[in-house]
Order: sequence, then structure tokens, then C-alpha cells
Amino acid sequence: MLFGDPLEGLDTDEVGYRGPVACSAAGITYRQLDYWARTGLLQPSIRAARGSGSQRLYSFRDILVLKVVKKLLDAGVSLQQVRVAVSSLQNRGVDDLASITLMSDGASVYECTSTDEVIDLLQGGQGVFGIAVGRVWREVEGSLAELPLERSEPMFVDELAERRRSKLSAS
Repeated sequence: MLFGDPLEGLDTDEVGYRGPVACSAAGITYRQLDYWARTGLLQPSIRAARGSGSQRLYSFRDILVLKVVKKLLDAGVSLQQVRVAVSSLQNRGVDDLASITLMSDGASVYECTSTDEVIDLLQGGQGVFGIAVGRVWREVEGSLAELPLERSEPMFVDELAERRRSKLSAS
């Protein structure tokens, strides 16, 4: 891995970051995070919210993509194009993300994986700005270094609520 693994030695399927920590590391508000999760822009990959009182749990990769989304939106890229970029990033392996540069002219987002692709895009007069995902990776890694990590626990089952539900469905 290019920049080291911030979760080295941990089972990354079982650990993650709560919403407020993800917001802090990505530089977004909780309201944005909640909206993006509810609209499907980016669902937490470790644990989704299930009803009132449950908490989402985000992976390092999720937070990296959240920060990229924030940077794209701040640069004026439309939410529709951001969704396309997020889909592309989610289809990539974690190791591939650090080598990607996202370029945009404000209307479209282009994924570049080599210096030649960036140069070709700039020579075409289309590229206006770029986001080096590897650099964003290091920013997120630094932000998360001091923030709490949480293990994913099995979902708590409210026995009383289950009994009431089964009683109502039996009636």
C-alpha cells in the first residue's frame, strides 16, 4: 500500500468510525453526511443505520470518498457528476485509489491514472482543476490518527419490541 494502512493489525470488516468522527475527518457537517447516506450517494460500508438510535459506522475508504465528494462540491461540480465520480471510486480497489487524480472542468469529472492522461486532458483545454486522491488519503489519515475508532458490534435486539411486533403480526 502506498501510504501505509491506518488500520494495520485490525480486521477492517469489524472496525470503523462513527458519523461525527467521519464528519470531522472529511470536513463536512453531520447534516450533509446524513443526507448523502439517506439519498444513496455514499452508504457506510461497515454498518448502516437501522432505525432510531442506531449509528452508522464508516470505513477509512468511506471517509476518503466523503472528503473527495466535499472537494468536488466545493469546486462547483454538480451532484450528478459527483455521483458518477463516487461510483467510479467505489469500483476501484483500495490500493488503486492513491494513484488516481480526478480532473474536472466543472461540468464533468475525469479519472486519470497516469501523468500522461493528466497532460492530455490539460492540452485539450478541458481540465480546470485536479484532486490527487493520494494527497486526500494522507489528509484523512492524519485527521483520523487522533480520533476514536470503534469496533462493530452485532446489532442489539430489543426483545420487548420483538415480542410486541410478533404479537401484532399474529393478530
